[in-house]
Amino acid sequence: MSFEVHAQGAVHVFDCFSCAIHRMAPICEHCRVQIIGQGVEVQGSWYCGGHCARAEGRSGIIDKV
Repeated sequence: MSFEVHAQGAVHVFDCFSCAIHRMAPICEHCRVQIIGQGVEVQGSWYCGGHCARAEGRSGIIDKV
């Protein structure tokens, strides 16, 4: 049983959630981990959290705990 994910004008077809996550999850610009769940986007770059964003010199990031 396959399913479709419609994102940014494209249609992606998957047969399992893990494949969809592997293909679609953004990657942290600092530690290179796939971001599954909440991440931080700063000026078009994705980070897994405020710590990695600050390590890359981004400012004004507040972790929501």
